[in-house]
Amino acid sequence: MSAGPRPEAAGLPVRPGEEPWTSAELEQIRAELEAEVASLRTDVARAAHDIAEGLDGTTRDAGDDEADAGSKAFEREHELALTQNARDLLDQGERALGRIDAGTYGICESCGQPIGKARLRAFPQATLCVTCKQRQERR
Repeated sequence: MSAGPRPEAAGLPVRPGEEPWTSAELEQIRAELEAEVASLRTDVARAAHDIAEGLDGTTRDAGDDEADAGSKAFEREHELALTQNARDLLDQGERALGRIDAGTYGICESCGQPIGKARLRAFPQATLCVTCKQRQERR
């Protein structure tokens, strides 16, 4: 997903006391995000296929007893939850790549302050600084 011009790493915001982003650091973050996005796309496609096959098999399972039916329903719900989680992570990764392309990567979507390089290295999809994330989690 590396279409579009590359923003200057030096123009990305950093917190007071942090060194400015280097092009190498930004390219490393981009590469990690692109690899994760590609992997998640594959996982989501595979899971969607598996879920569709599982739904087709529900008529074959019509003779199952209640315990088998309940177990299979639980497994389907679990697969759906995992697939939704993967879709959410995929969306976060794609949004992070878009912010890199737009030159807005590293800016908190709540307060507009820099998120911080350490936080972005640990979780490159972060959209909130630590303070705003803590405030959000307390609600």
